[in-house]
Amino acid sequence: MTAVGALALLLVAWAASPAVAQTPPSRDELLAYTGLLAAAAQGNAAEVRALTLRGADPGVRDGHGRTPLHVAAYRRHHEAMRALVASGANPNALESDRYDIATIAAVADDLPTLELALSLGASARNVTSRYDGTALIAAAHLGHASIVRALIRAGAPLDHVNNLGWTALIEAIVLGDGGPRHAEALRALIDAGADVNRPDRGGRTPLALARERGYGEMVARLERAGAR
Repeated sequence: MTAVGALALLLVAWAASPAVAQTPPSRDELLAYTGLLAAAAQGNAAEVRALTLRGADPGVRDGHGRTPLHVAAYRRHHEAMRALVASGANPNALESDRYDIATIAAVADDLPTLELALSLGASARNVTSRYDGTALIAAAHLGHASIVRALIRAGAPLDHVNNLGWTALIEAIVLGDGGPRHAEALRALIDAGADVNRPDRGGRTPLALARERGYGEMVARLERAGAR
């Protein structure tokens, strides 16, 4: 297979499965958890506090490298998240696929959990996932405009380039559908000052990529922003 063909297959798989590398705890894992992992999965903040007072390690990990804080974030258990961080859990820990709690919330389009994660010390600047991306890139890819804005406010790097050679702005185009959600994510990035002329690895600019796909609204927004 040629390099171009391999990349095309990767794009199809990645676009079809936006959380391809993100693995929430399975039903069997949730049932098998004990200790802090079980308390986090159940959202039992009182048990989290009791266990950590007795010396339980808030950094304990399951077979996928998830800490109790990752589990609580996946399950949207906010009080358990607060209790874990207050007990010493690292809000920037990465699990085996290199996801942190901010990127978990970003992929899920879960603004309340993202805002909580950021307030607890999670950094919008973390490099996450097997793609060396960021929570902002993941949100732009999925067209989660409110998440994109929240991450921008939190200082996410606008022009970080992942190992596919793409910025958040490029991912909103090449992995988006050209519809309102992705156009709004693109708008948020442009308004924040993202580089509208940074090309991909093949030298194609965001404007060229949007034109190739016939994404008229994106083309118009880019042109108004001075894209070439």
